[in-house]
Amino acid sequence: MENKIKRIDRKLEFQGTILDFYTDYMQMPDGKVVKWDFISHRKGAAAVVPVMDDGKILMVHQYRNALERMTVEIPAGARDNAHENTKICAARELEEETGYKSDDLEFLISLKPTVAYDNEFIDIYVAKNLKPGTQHLDTYEFIELEAIELDELCERIYAGRIQDGKTVAAIMAYKNKYGK
Repeated sequence: MENKIKRIDRKLEFQGTILDFYTDYMQMPDGKVVKWDFISHRKGAAAVVPVMDDGKILMVHQYRNALERMTVEIPAGARDNAHENTKICAARELEEETGYKSDDLEFLISLKPTVAYDNEFIDIYVAKNLKPGTQHLDTYEFIELEAIELDELCERIYAGRIQDGKTVAAIMAYKNKYGK
């Protein structure tokens, strides 16, 4: 099927640290021109499902300004640059946020969390055989850790207590793949 919608112009509205905000001028099939928002995520990201030896998943609690509350999430972060291997990024974020390392990272899924208006992608890995390392939190990053049973995480998701998209997708994909 031929795409009958075409971008005729893109205007940079704001340039941030990892996000650029644009107004796109789009020509519709009937010839009318409309404005759409577009957010360019310049780096991409990686996340990790850290599985403890007892099968529990190590989760991070952190404050999210957009929601004005604490959230429960899997460890994640932006790549250092647009060419960094996401597996390297996932391993780094695991240690930075949790203080654990793993040489046993397996690719799980890749997400595009908000396709309606941005191009961000997140590659998600599973980390097993966790070994103590050193936590390296970013400035003004305050994280608490909690190891949670997989079934409990699923219950929290279905109850609406865990709503972060990457975390929901990762936990459900992990449960589906490993059936634990």
